[in-house]
Amino acid sequence: MLEIKDLYKTYGKFQAVRGLNLEIPKGEIFGFVGPNGAGKTTTMRIICGLLDATSGKVVVDGINALKDTRLLKSKIGYMPDFFGVYDDLKVTEYLEFYASIYNITGTESKKICMDLLELVDLVDKKDFYVDNLSRGMKQRLCLARSLVHNPELLVLDEPASGMDPRARIEMKEILRTLKGMGKTILVSSHILPELAELCTSIGIIERGQVVVNGTVEEIMKKIYHTQTIKIKVLDKAEETLRILKEYPDLDNINPVGDNIVEASFKGDDRYMNELLVRLINNNIPVVSFNQLDGNLEDIFMKVTATLEE
Repeated sequence: MLEIKDLYKTYGKFQAVRGLNLEIPKGEIFGFVGPNGAGKTTTMRIICGLLDATSGKVVVDGINALKDTRLLKSKIGYMPDFFGVYDDLKVTEYLEFYASIYNITGTESKKICMDLLELVDLVDKKDFYVDNLSRGMKQRLCLARSLVHNPELLVLDEPASGMDPRARIEMKEILRTLKGMGKTILVSSHILPELAELCTSIGIIERGQVVVNGTVEEIMKKIYHTQTIKIKVLDKAEETLRILKEYPDLDNINPVGDNIVEASFKGDDRYMNELLVRLINNNIPVVSFNQLDGNLEDIFMKVTATLEE
């Protein structure tokens, strides 16, 4: 769906984006993570045809995004981090205005706009003036606006910024629904735990380059070269520790609570299965045995700290 190769954007002597490479398959929710000034928004605006690149290649669903900008905009829905609304318009008037920009008018426009209001749960606000909506409602309306022409790719820059917890949950559910509809979504956010929960894959950008990407689990393996397993037993905690310490390629074996042990390992799923079988064969009453999920905040801090050294 999206391919970026050797992308550069310079302002005088400053390189905002330098040799950025990225591929996002169709149907993914891709989280774009990076500190302020790393080049996220610049990259997003280039993808959407709103900013010229200095050099490089950007292809969206087979379209050259750096040359065919008019055709490109039929494929992309963009929600910027700061967006304007027309306060003197009602919600339906606002959406129908944007639909008209894509030559969608009349009965077709009304149907599309009502379907989108249902999607973002604003049907009961259709006759409200935009100015009277809460921030979360305005952001959901802006998302609906980006969908009026039924784009294949959504580019969302901080869509949950400033939202309260309930509004953020509602936004996440809408994005999951859109993924289920086959949309590909590129989303940036500073709310890293929620991004890790929502996205199918993550890319961390620093100094204008994507320095690591993949699922959180894959990135954890690349950075730490190990995974962490958590084992809870009914009893026999001391015997469990002894068995684990005798097992090859296990490190950092530590009790972390009553009858709970964590350990680091470098193996795959087969390795985990063999370890579990060994515990059971030694009559260890295993209550739970699972690999811990990666922590995107820790990954982000380690990656960016390493680059600053």
